[in-house]
Amino acid sequence: MENSVALMPEFWRPFLGLILASLVIMGSPGPSTISVTAVGAAFGVRRSLQYACGLIVGTIAVLLMVAAGVVALVLAIPYGARLIGAIAAVYILYLAYTIAMAPPLQERSTKTAAPSFAGGFLLAIANPKAYFAIAAVFAGTTVIAESHGLDAAVKLLLLSFMIVIIHLAWLVAGVSLARLLRDPMSSRLINISLAAALVISTFIALLG
Repeated sequence: MENSVALMPEFWRPFLGLILASLVIMGSPGPSTISVTAVGAAFGVRRSLQYACGLIVGTIAVLLMVAAGVVALVLAIPYGARLIGAIAAVYILYLAYTIAMAPPLQERSTKTAAPSFAGGFLLAIANPKAYFAIAAVFAGTTVIAESHGLDAAVKLLLLSFMIVIIHLAWLVAGVSLARLLRDPMSSRLINISLAAALVISTFIALLG
């Protein structure tokens, strides 16, 4: 009994290490996390959920591609990385413009289109930070050393769960700014600031 209790910390340490690494690396500010915060602030939680779901599904797709080695194949193609970066940059500039120009909350109507599920999915799979961050966490941690297959499966499940938690947390952070967005001046300043942060974080990721 004492031996099993003594082994518990050794058993849980890799899991906790993986969770901590995902929070620090995948949860840090970047194109995906800042965009869901900005969209949440500009459009509210209900109208932002489809975009957040698109980001989550797209990021999990990136995770699966990293696990399958597809990313290495794409990046090995001449100009493959540049093509991904160009797609991300074009969409992020459009998204930043949409966020910056969003009217104050009390002036919004259902006619003001919020970013879609497809938009979130596109940004996620074209987000350069996602590939490097997920690859660093996935390849840099080992949860079950005795079985490579089981280790990969467990990491896929845990990281998928963390992707959901991280994006929802950033969405809630954005929605918490909503009360400030009813004032026209505050709304414009916050939306422009978030749009600028989104563009800056994206180009830092592209140049990194």
